[in-house]
Amino acid sequence: MRSPIPDYLAEALRSVQADHSGATADYIPELAHADPDRLAAALCTVDGHIYSAGDAAAEFSIQSISKPFVYALALADRGFDAVLEKVNVEPSGNAFNEMSVEPDTGRPLNPMINAGAIAMHSLVGPPGATPEQRVDRVADGLSAFAGRRLHVDEAVSRSEMSHAYRNRALANMLRAYDIIADDPLVAVAGYTRQCSLLVTAEDLAVMAGTLANRGVNPLTGRPVVSAAVVRQTLSVMATCGMYDGAGDWMTRVGVPAKSGVAGGLIGALPGQAGIATFSPRLDRHGNSVRGVNLFTRFTADMGMHVMEVPPHAPSVIRSRRVLGEGDREVTLVSLQGDLRFAAAERVVREFQEHPPQQHRVAISLRRVFSVDAVARRMVLEAVRRLSLDGHEVYLLDPDEVLPDPDPGTGGRVRVLTRLADLLGG
Repeated sequence: MRSPIPDYLAEALRSVQADHSGATADYIPELAHADPDRLAAALCTVDGHIYSAGDAAAEFSIQSISKPFVYALALADRGFDAVLEKVNVEPSGNAFNEMSVEPDTGRPLNPMINAGAIAMHSLVGPPGATPEQRVDRVADGLSAFAGRRLHVDEAVSRSEMSHAYRNRALANMLRAYDIIADDPLVAVAGYTRQCSLLVTAEDLAVMAGTLANRGVNPLTGRPVVSAAVVRQTLSVMATCGMYDGAGDWMTRVGVPAKSGVAGGLIGALPGQAGIATFSPRLDRHGNSVRGVNLFTRFTADMGMHVMEVPPHAPSVIRSRRVLGEGDREVTLVSLQGDLRFAAAERVVREFQEHPPQQHRVAISLRRVFSVDAVARRMVLEAVRRLSLDGHEVYLLDPDEVLPDPDPGTGGRVRVLTRLADLLGG
């Protein structure tokens, strides 16, 4: 069977193709000459399947879409506190190239505006890294996000650098406040090369998919950054990624996103997919006109808004039965679905409100797909307390969704893979 998703993407592209509003980024000559009719969309699932339509293999410079990924690299390399000391995480409400800094410290308001992004570039790599090493770290890191080697478009880099007067002014201000230690011209040159890396819409979908997949590249299976770094990065994308249009974007589209003045646009839907579009005509905020329209449609059609709460799922407790006879009787509580805080609370409450009467108690995880860190602690604490109450506790966990269970002091648990083992032993 042919998947309907490429057909859907192609139809979505056709629906915006007649919109010729907006213009290419004329302040950068190489971008001003871009083909304004280029149009693409791509989607990468968290298990590594890519769907695309239109000019999805056409290369263009990544521009400001590099910002969240370099921010993630800086967090990974220097730590949260060191990065926050140099760049804040507050929405600016201003355009991407405004001098949005704290008046007393000179600290840029967030890493998604140019002032913050220039500072971020200076924080990648270990302390004391040379400018060349930082450029290499950025190229290597963004290539890891994309799952293939990315290269700089030298023509775009030269074109941008020859017209980077405002970025040079920003860098001089950052240097005056000791936000960066480099020569301002060197800092801008490194940041410009970062923005000149060539990508395709499919590359961007994979990069966004890596963020959606807790920092693990869906194609290569290799971790790029930690889940904690991803959470921070997506949070800043949600509040600051679309500049002075961020509030409107989050209410209408509701997906952590980032745009670039070459016409790229990405969105990362945690746990589901990375999405990218490409269309060079920009609106007054510097965002792709047709890209914004496409994402608005995707949200409406596919329920992508992160604040769109799904219907209440079936109870985490699938069943509760008493099996066996005599001293082999066991209370079997079967769980289902994904276990997070709310689900784990319901499991704990089940044992609180209905204490097992049997000596043996078993918790079946055969229909559980995943257990997050909080749910893990809560379930194991329930196991520990059941043990302290005198119960013999078992986990039926054939797929090891709860590996190496340690209930802690006073807790005891035996892991089984088959129900027969429970009834026969």
